[in-house]
Amino acid sequence: MASLNEIEGMIARMAMGDRSALASLYAATSAKLFGIALRVLDDRAEAEDALQEIFVKLWHNAGRYRSNGLSPMTWLITVARNHAIDRLRARRSQQAAPIDEVAEVADGGDTPEEAAVASSIRARIGDCLGTLDPARADAIRRCYLQGEAYAELAARYDVPLNTIRTWLRRGLLRLRECLGS
Repeated sequence: MASLNEIEGMIARMAMGDRSALASLYAATSAKLFGIALRVLDDRAEAEDALQEIFVKLWHNAGRYRSNGLSPMTWLITVARNHAIDRLRARRSQQAAPIDEVAEVADGGDTPEEAAVASSIRARIGDCLGTLDPARADAIRRCYLQGEAYAELAARYDVPLNTIRTWLRRGLLRLRECLGS
């Protein structure tokens, strides 16, 4: 793995049009950025397409990166996550029916046993979400199931961005404890 200084250097060289720097950056960071896109999009083929688009964005916007004491990986991850969320929102806006209806119609292949297990898991997660403060449970649903950005959640609940991050982190820890028992 390339050091943070090497990654910063690659970004700086990309800003000057160095294609080999783009190749080096891709080799050093594509696995991490692909993982982020895959986690948001939950579709391998779409995440692969998004990764290519992310690197095109990085190429075109490399001149905008400013070393300000933060890790260059923070900037790369932010670009990747935001792009994946944008794709997710675009996909949702093209859907004619809510995702649950589409899943039920499209899936149809579950055996009764698989359906019962999935229903049980959904119920258990719902029960665990019910143990959380309603606003925090709603924030978790909106962020991790609907792809809402932290900034949107902060505006929705009229709280600082770091408060949203804390809500989500603590909420997920409580869910993990609940589901583990």
